[in-house]
Amino acid sequence: MPPEQLRTLEDKVCLVTGATGGIGEATAHALAALGATVIAHGRDAAKGQQIAARIARETGSAAVSFVQADLAALAEVRRLGAELDRSLPRLDVLVLNAGVACARRSLTADGYERTFAVNHLAPFLLTHLLRAKLERSAAGRIVVVSSEAHRGARIDFDDLMLERRYSQWRAYGRSKLANLLFTRFLARRLVGTAMTCNALHPGVVRTGIFREAPALLRGVLSAVSRLLLLSPEQGARTSVYLASSTDVAGRSGDYYIRCKPAQPSQAARDDAAADRLWAASAKLVGVTAA
Repeated sequence: MPPEQLRTLEDKVCLVTGATGGIGEATAHALAALGATVIAHGRDAAKGQQIAARIARETGSAAVSFVQADLAALAEVRRLGAELDRSLPRLDVLVLNAGVACARRSLTADGYERTFAVNHLAPFLLTHLLRAKLERSAAGRIVVVSSEAHRGARIDFDDLMLERRYSQWRAYGRSKLANLLFTRFLARRLVGTAMTCNALHPGVVRTGIFREAPALLRGVLSAVSRLLLLSPEQGARTSVYLASSTDVAGRSGDYYIRCKPAQPSQAARDDAAADRLWAASAKLVGVTAA
């Protein structure tokens, strides 16, 4: 991406979830290099502190910190939101990057299917908790890392927890569709404000997202990744672009691939489904839909 498309972020505060590896770490690194105050989130405190220190050292930034929370637990999401609400004067960019792809169906402590909980319900709740901070920014940006895996997925509102016909790919694709419906609904809610919300596909990137896949599949993915897949730095480019580029100032509700607008699936453009998912999600996490 041409460097003139990016603006300095020296006066901006950015939170990146899932920043202790892969695309999230590369995103946090790039934002720090642009001068932003970066808050890197992760589940592993020791690893997170090391990565934040390395990003600070490599970028020469004194404004990189780490926050810990397990996004599989809604209580942890609430704790994180409360801590950031107390500590931050404002938030300019929220990059919702954290994600999982669980090989076997499992439930969180809240009783929710884990992939759906981490990939959709956690960012839904965290955005709700931090919205007031984003509103204090001159032009707050919400960046949602979705995926082309959403194509072919459908939301079954009678089986949100995938009790029937669970598969790793089905759960992951459905959660990425939920990300796009969330983006679509929120962008409509933000009309008339200075805040924006956009989603992206990072490309097929060498990350650990499918580390729970069966051994044979992991071996195939590893071999293919060395030859064909993008590096985390390449995968982070569209996230960084949406967080910093002047080209997208004021644009909201769009889906980007390789820093360019793209059309998501028809299911991702279903406003009725977006409305229904928003209401269901609000009920599941215990907040008002409004």
